[in-house]
Amino acid sequence: MKTSDLFVKALENEGVEYIFGIPGEENLDFLDSLKNSTIKLILTRHEQGAGFMAATYGRLTGKPGVCLSTLGPGATNFVTPAAYAQLGGMPMLMITGQKPIKASKQGRFQIVDIVNMMRPITKFTKQVVHGSTITSIVREAFRIAMEERPGAVHIELPEDIADESAQTHLFTVAPTRRPDADNTAIKNAIKMIEQAKMPLLLIGAGANRKRASKALLKFIEKTGIPFFNTQMGKGVIDERHDAYLGTAALSDHDYLHCAIDRSDLIINVGHDVIEKPPFFMRENGPKVVHVNFSPAEIDDVYFPQLDVVGDIATSVNRLTDLLSPQDTWDFSYFYRVKQEVKSRIGKYSLDERFPLLPQSAVRIIREELDDDGILTLDNGVYKVWFARNYPCYQNNTLLLDNALATMGAGLPSGMLAKLINPDKKVISVCGDGGFMMNSQEMETAVRLGLNMVVIILNDNAYGMIKWKQEGMGFDNFGLDYANPDFVKYAESYGATGHRPSSHADFRKTLQQALNSDGMHLIELAVDYSLNHSILNEGLKEKLCIL
Repeated sequence: MKTSDLFVKALENEGVEYIFGIPGEENLDFLDSLKNSTIKLILTRHEQGAGFMAATYGRLTGKPGVCLSTLGPGATNFVTPAAYAQLGGMPMLMITGQKPIKASKQGRFQIVDIVNMMRPITKFTKQVVHGSTITSIVREAFRIAMEERPGAVHIELPEDIADESAQTHLFTVAPTRRPDADNTAIKNAIKMIEQAKMPLLLIGAGANRKRASKALLKFIEKTGIPFFNTQMGKGVIDERHDAYLGTAALSDHDYLHCAIDRSDLIINVGHDVIEKPPFFMRENGPKVVHVNFSPAEIDDVYFPQLDVVGDIATSVNRLTDLLSPQDTWDFSYFYRVKQEVKSRIGKYSLDERFPLLPQSAVRIIREELDDDGILTLDNGVYKVWFARNYPCYQNNTLLLDNALATMGAGLPSGMLAKLINPDKKVISVCGDGGFMMNSQEMETAVRLGLNMVVIILNDNAYGMIKWKQEGMGFDNFGLDYANPDFVKYAESYGATGHRPSSHADFRKTLQQALNSDGMHLIELAVDYSLNHSILNEGLKEKLCIL
């Protein structure tokens, strides 16, 4: 069988449903092999869009998403999605083409050492040099991509290898059983938790990734220990739960940190230092029990006193079974902080000024989106407001990136969420800067017949950096720009454009768009003028005396 045919068969053997990408001439054998496959090719308008879609597939399904590019510039365009998947713990396979490696008559034209380029930002990268190895390479790539901590892998298929004949067999896809935590570690964790006076539970991205919701809910219900989460841990437990204190949207000095600083022990489930810190550990601060698939990576701001290493859900279930709630635990201060957090972050959510304050936009979006609806974010200062103010009710219903924190991923990740969840409502919220980085994927979305809503928060500037600039006392300089007419821009792709002119008009427009077919783009003017006074000046004046 031709090597490219074997490659496709190996991908089918892994259960691959989609390949996202842009083929080049070096991929033509592979493309020809793919035409009769059960795998669907999703042609995108930029390799970044393909990579972000593949990574989001991995994030939502736990199985590697697959993307395809040619050599040289096509492959280099995968660098950012590779880092996005690698840091975000999203299993993804990138397939890139290459010139013939046995005999090429084009010199070094377009040749970049993609395998070595990918090495620092992937878990596995390999060039296929003989067709007989293709099925074992694919099996190993998928195994490594899914193994904790999940991430990006890469296979390069040269043009001449794709065309050669090979004889091999497919490998059985065997599930991997993650080991349980050591009994001594569990016992030590029990002792530390029961001896604490004011324990807290922190839920991170690892718990979201491996569906530890049931185990964590049982733990909370039995112990009564209040919980908070990291940005990428949102939705593991329904945030309407009475024990939910809030989301650590900032690393320090937020209202929630009053509870963190008063705690004497934090049970940290599924967090690692790749995600922006939800709090800074200090020598005289609360002790930390690290519950995760792998030991803690020691950092200046994270140095747990105990590692509980093993399958997260199993570890949490064992802790729940063995823990006895203590009469000496006192959570009263935490619940006073909860009320303070609620009143502070909700202060402007009912404000009806236009352009809208981000808090107001968040409230309307939450009220109009179903409990199981999916919201994807690009990157910008609005991410802080969504992390703080947007309550999540289910796993992975708010997709944000707090690891690489790249711009340009919001629209492609929303498209993927809708593609594999056609019955759920999906909204992608982007800043005007991030949207324009991959806005061409609007054509892909329209071509795929997706029914979703894109909201552009338009301030005609790189708002996150302007906020930081003001916070550091610098003059406003170098961050303002002009935008296209986004309504006409949407219409040029065959989408429907909207430009609401008031608070009430935005709600009405969003309701209409969510309940209509096709791609809808809403250009929403946003007012970030209070960011500095609330997030910089106001928090400096905070006193944790409740």
